[in-house]
Amino acid sequence: MNATRERLVVIGADAGGMTAASQARRRRPAERLDIVAVDRGRHASYSACGIPYWIGGAVGSAADLVARTVADFRKQDIDVRLRTEAVGLDLDRGEVTVRDLDGGGESRLGFDQLVLGMGAVPRHPDIDGWDAPNVFGVQTLDDGEAVRAAIAGEGVRRAVIVGGGYIGLEMAEAFVERGLDVTVVEAGPQPMSTLDPDMGELVADAVEGLGITLHRSEQVTSIGVESGRAVAVVTDRRSIPADLVVLGLGVRPNTALARDAGITIGPTGGVVTDVRMRTASHQNVWAAGDCVQTMHRVSRSPVHIALGTHANKQGRVAGINLGGGYATFPGVIGTAVTKVCSLEVARTGLREDEAARAGFRYVSSVLKSTTRAGYYPGAQPITTKLIAEKRSGRLLGAQIVGQEGAAKRIDVL
Repeated sequence: MNATRERLVVIGADAGGMTAASQARRRRPAERLDIVAVDRGRHASYSACGIPYWIGGAVGSAADLVARTVADFRKQDIDVRLRTEAVGLDLDRGEVTVRDLDGGGESRLGFDQLVLGMGAVPRHPDIDGWDAPNVFGVQTLDDGEAVRAAIAGEGVRRAVIVGGGYIGLEMAEAFVERGLDVTVVEAGPQPMSTLDPDMGELVADAVEGLGITLHRSEQVTSIGVESGRAVAVVTDRRSIPADLVVLGLGVRPNTALARDAGITIGPTGGVVTDVRMRTASHQNVWAAGDCVQTMHRVSRSPVHIALGTHANKQGRVAGINLGGGYATFPGVIGTAVTKVCSLEVARTGLREDEAARAGFRYVSSVLKSTTRAGYYPGAQPITTKLIAEKRSGRLLGAQIVGQEGAAKRIDVL
């Protein structure tokens, strides 16, 4: 590239990648830095966390989830190319091979600096039938559009969700709101495995209180398919009729392209970076978001926690450094919040088993109270669990399950 004008190529046009691009542009004008972002999807810079609420009807339209459009980025002199998939990466030549998913042709993009923001991909079970057309992962806005289209089809009355984590329960709520008969199959004894089992039990009670059928400690063995479509989810105990299936088994870092190019991948499956979000193996390659491995600030262990808040912060750090500034990302503490109708669920830090694996000696305490003074109208139950290091009293983790206010209370902790 021109010695006085560099090109930054961003792979992945969502939170991590586009925040990096925007921060770099703020510090380096177009005459000094050419920025091109590619993404295989149809949307850029959107809130994936809001997809279940759009499917359920709480959010009015897909446009409400989009933070900035391609036209908005164009005003910043950032060239965003959607439906363009990065299929090859040659670090020695400084080239990305991209494929036009609508036109079918391939071309090469040269770069001086590269940001990997490929995100994560839904996990799927190693069973027959998972790839049927009415079996969905819900990771991108394109996925959300596909689910909404499926719900609108004739004869869709029964939804089965495999996995009772964040996305699984949020989708269960969405389907209840859309009037479907909903079943959740969870391999563990409780849903929401990011909580301790005693707190997960509270979530299970709330889920069943919504009329959702919850099967716990059941392994899905296959998805029954007839005429090319999923018609049942088969577990080690039963066969559950289904018109639509959602895989809510979590996600894994989308790092196949990086791995094939020789970029260092950590034990969690994510790209390894330094504190400035530069990859550990290549000085001109940066990474941010759900494709990245990071460090847990309490356990000091490598972790992969796919959250938009982390992606935006990491993208900001990468972009500041790309723009000639200096910023670092210190790691995460795993704070996350979700809701199941009126029930709010929040957690931060370590669970009991995580604290034990990290070598801490700990104590825990559970307090049942109300969200406001018990005598005041509208007071609702709330349960708070704290985990602390013995002797020092250092807070290691916290979990809250309650009817209102869990999110802001977890912020304090």
